[in-house]
Amino acid sequence: MATLKLGPLADDRPAKLTVELPANVFRDLQAYGALLARTSGDTAPIEPSRLVAPMLERFMASDRGFTKARKGSV
Repeated sequence: MATLKLGPLADDRPAKLTVELPANVFRDLQAYGALLARTSGDTAPIEPSRLVAPMLERFMASDRGFTKARKGSV
């Protein structure tokens, strides 16, 4: 089975954000949600809208330049 960077999604209170994505990115998010659901034993695919925040969070946490700059500005 595939090893994905995202694990189980936290059930957190969201802030609303409207974003337009290219169709290919949306299709990839749909495929990722289906694969993530299969690896976690869920029967229904995870909606792309639930994937965006954890993916962005993980991306920013792994960006050393951002982390360093953020610590320096606080």
